[in-house]
Amino acid sequence: MTTFVLAGGCFWCLDAVYRTLEGVQDVVSGYTGGVTDSPSYELVCTGTTGHAEAVAVTFDEEQIPAEVILDVFFTLHDPRQLNRQGADVGTQYRSAMFFDGDEQKALFEAARERASEIWDGGIVTTIEPLGAFYRAEEYHQDFFAKNPGQGYCMAVALPKVNKIRKAYSRYIVAS
Repeated sequence: MTTFVLAGGCFWCLDAVYRTLEGVQDVVSGYTGGVTDSPSYELVCTGTTGHAEAVAVTFDEEQIPAEVILDVFFTLHDPRQLNRQGADVGTQYRSAMFFDGDEQKALFEAARERASEIWDGGIVTTIEPLGAFYRAEEYHQDFFAKNPGQGYCMAVALPKVNKIRKAYSRYIVAS
């Protein structure tokens, strides 16, 4: 199993998308990249902790290639937006990839380069060493499935899920 820690706006969207992919064994929403130990959602939302909302995606590379996991990341959010995704603004919504070792760093750099060609450059996604990853509160885990009618889920997460279902249909879990 391989785990990538990725941040691209609100973690609810990343969580919802990655849970639809074949070979993804687990998705954990959490916080990383900051200076505060054991931060809460409320504290992270202040933008003072340095943490990003992120997901730890654990997957089986025999079922889904690492490159697909990373290409999905660059498809589901706009990596050209600095410290924001749509109406979500602040460093906690930054686009970032947190590597655990030189091999992951190289994979992340290659994925960012591929994405740069698709997005016509201007990518602000950072590639940072993975430090402590703090699991978010339980109500954030699998939020989309637990709250499908919630306004943010309908307006923001669902279109991203549908975009990935269309673009990566080969890797979508059969219903």
